[in-house]
Amino acid sequence: MNDAMPRLRALQKQMYALQYALNLIDYDAQTVAPKEGYAGRGEALEVLTASHYALIADPALPALLESARQGELTPQQAAELAELQTQYDRLSRIPAAEYAAFAKLTNQAQNAWEKAKAASDFSLFAPYLEQIVAARRRFAAYFDPEKAPYDVWLDQFEKGLSMAQCDEFFAQLKGALQPLVRRIVTGGKAPAAAFLQNTWPLEAQRALSVYLMGLMGLDAGHCQLGESEHPFTNELYKGDVRITTHYHENDFLSSMYSVIHEGGHALYELHIAGRLAYTCLSGGASMGLHESQSRLYENYLGRSLPFIRCIWPKLTKLFPNQLAGVSAEQFYRAVNQCRPSLIRTEADEVTYCLHVMVRYELEKRLLSGSLAVADLPAAWNAQMKELLGVDVPCDAQGVLQDIHWACGDLGYFPSYALGTAYGAQIMAKMRSELDVDALLEAGQFAPINAWLEDRIWQYGKEKSPAWLLQNACGVPFDPHYYTDYLVQKYSKIYEL
Repeated sequence: MNDAMPRLRALQKQMYALQYALNLIDYDAQTVAPKEGYAGRGEALEVLTASHYALIADPALPALLESARQGELTPQQAAELAELQTQYDRLSRIPAAEYAAFAKLTNQAQNAWEKAKAASDFSLFAPYLEQIVAARRRFAAYFDPEKAPYDVWLDQFEKGLSMAQCDEFFAQLKGALQPLVRRIVTGGKAPAAAFLQNTWPLEAQRALSVYLMGLMGLDAGHCQLGESEHPFTNELYKGDVRITTHYHENDFLSSMYSVIHEGGHALYELHIAGRLAYTCLSGGASMGLHESQSRLYENYLGRSLPFIRCIWPKLTKLFPNQLAGVSAEQFYRAVNQCRPSLIRTEADEVTYCLHVMVRYELEKRLLSGSLAVADLPAAWNAQMKELLGVDVPCDAQGVLQDIHWACGDLGYFPSYALGTAYGAQIMAKMRSELDVDALLEAGQFAPINAWLEDRIWQYGKEKSPAWLLQNACGVPFDPHYYTDYLVQKYSKIYEL
């Protein structure tokens, strides 16, 4: 025991360094790297991933962990040992060569996806996705041959999550959301939003991004904003978090809310306790918890009337012609219009989780083998018609719109819906303790950030998602907070 914990800390530092390099390569690949340089990047990724695997899947690690357990441990040390054991149990079951090769495959797949999306041609990406799906099925069998592959992957992203739980959760959401959408579309008073159909100068959009980051409390010395095809957050360590957005000249709301969304992720990472730095506990507790923070900032704060009132002087200064004659209240209603649409990342609050359900249903079938990759575009289009009532005109606006499958992240999408629902419950508790509206209107994010840091952010992976939700909310998870919020908010906006 005398030297077990120091040795494990040294191991974690090595793991951190390799993960830092892998994350930096990923950030570079999606932002500024030349598109045709992916082959060399793939070779480097394969070698670095193999080195990372060798550290965590070392046959000597279980004995070292057991030795450390013989002594008196702090809560943090006990959590480190549990996390390392989980990582060992997971990775050591995958053959080393297959694990490293998968990193190379997803690098190729992301390059192919970007080209396929630009050409709106799924066939350019399909061969890579077939390999990814096959690999994910094999890996799931290594982890737990008795479990359905998709159950294995759901649990990887959100500990304890299963298809049975997701089916129940999504059934609840569908039962509340689809009738609300119908009421809005057939009987609601639609907000006036024609002014959004305009040209929004890119330099003004970039200036808005910088302003929003500062307002939220994102320190420019520790958080950098880049540009990528698909917005994302990349945490190198608690003092260096990268976020990206994508600018569209005809749609500034896309970049505006991407920056707020990714900013929520960044705030989480930047406020994890320093004592967890360079350990396996540094990082968000789960993808659902992470998405709860990004969706909380994007929607529960960013689409609120007090927030719009706060940023209105800046918006009218940056876009004086586009917003001439428009009031803050009109803008608030416009950015909260409910309209079934094609793109998940730009969907309104009411229809957003229906987009997630599309992906959930397709992923279940892909991993069970009941849906072939070649048939995915048609199945996608059918699901979009069934759940959202929209016709998909092309692959780029349909099956190719998200990068996640190219990264191998099958099982990730339900985290967006869970996180959205978590966020509603967290927001309700925060409102019972803080005058959130007054703080937002005054542009004072510090008390909001401090409240979240105290209850969620500081703990990283030291605590479980269930513990963090209980700590933040005082009660277990209940999706009714989310559906009740939507009914109340949109009934008022649409005068139902």
